[in-house]
Amino acid sequence: MPLPRTRGTALRHRLAELRGPDVPAKALDARALAALAANPGCKRRAILDGAGVNKAALAGALGSPSAFGQSQFALTRGNAFEAKVKADGGAELLRLVREKLDRGAEPPAHARVPELTATGPEGRTARTALALREATEAPGEWTLLDHPMLALDVAGSPAFLEPDAVVVHPDGSWTVVEIKSFPMLDGSADPAKVGAAARQAAVYVLALEEVAARLESAPRVRDRVLLVCPKDFSNLPTASAVDVRKQRAVTARQLDRLTRIEDIADELPAGTCFSPELPAADLTAAVESVPATYAPECLSACELAFHCRARSLESGAVTSLGRSVRAELGGLTTVEDVLSAARGESGDPDDPAVAALRRAERLRAEALGQEAVAGCR
Repeated sequence: MPLPRTRGTALRHRLAELRGPDVPAKALDARALAALAANPGCKRRAILDGAGVNKAALAGALGSPSAFGQSQFALTRGNAFEAKVKADGGAELLRLVREKLDRGAEPPAHARVPELTATGPEGRTARTALALREATEAPGEWTLLDHPMLALDVAGSPAFLEPDAVVVHPDGSWTVVEIKSFPMLDGSADPAKVGAAARQAAVYVLALEEVAARLESAPRVRDRVLLVCPKDFSNLPTASAVDVRKQRAVTARQLDRLTRIEDIADELPAGTCFSPELPAADLTAAVESVPATYAPECLSACELAFHCRARSLESGAVTSLGRSVRAELGGLTTVEDVLSAARGESGDPDDPAVAALRRAERLRAEALGQEAVAGCR
């Protein structure tokens, strides 16, 4: 929901102060918004993304340059595969959409592919909205929107998003299509990569829902998206329907949280600024003034991951071992706490996590004792 004008103006002014004088805001894209959903508890990422801080430049200034991003080879390969999928007016793509999501519809013998060219992102967004409305008002036809432009309100400002494709079905419903260059082997792909694609597609679903809500008779935005990938080790396209309801709900909550990032900003020390031009010591202090929730998954989703990992390891935080480990340890938040509880030096013996650790320590001691005896023989 857009912020009221006065509140939104004050927030934008505050976020501009956090970026630094005359530093332009870095626009959020679908990948960045999806990463927010991957780590919903990280206040550091929320405030930096909300303020439009260039995290890659920030990481370099902190001495922990980011290795996040795709290689030029991967981009070239991905573009070539996408062009193959969309060849002949998207005939193969539409066949996959019908096969995986809409078997009851008429086969797409031909489809409308509207021209979406316009001046600037605002113009492309308006042209996309018009094409979607026209396609929805022409029932019985398939329509393929190639690289449409969508807008999603983020902290009172529009974020412009460009999905690979959106398909309008003959019944007027809309489907997001994600085209990726990682393979599907024997009908399945790397779960981590599929999860990242699902989170990204969920951002597009939210943006499409905003467009649909503005139409007189809101069409259905399908909550299953089509993920298209190369089949096995070939360059032939195959596809899978991916349910993104969970990712959509998480992303919606995160975006709602971003509209209240002034709560995070109000907790910062006066004069806090994240400009990469600041001295290293001042910049480090500014970044560390915002709590982070590091997890190994951040390495594939956030430019500041190396910096946060180093701090997490220095403090002995158990989050550096992964979210699943952290969840099992309850109130034990550091490695030292865990070891102390396992040795019986601290911790409540009635705590299930403490009891499990002490049992594991006893088993370890017994196993090491037996190995020592065997070694003497």
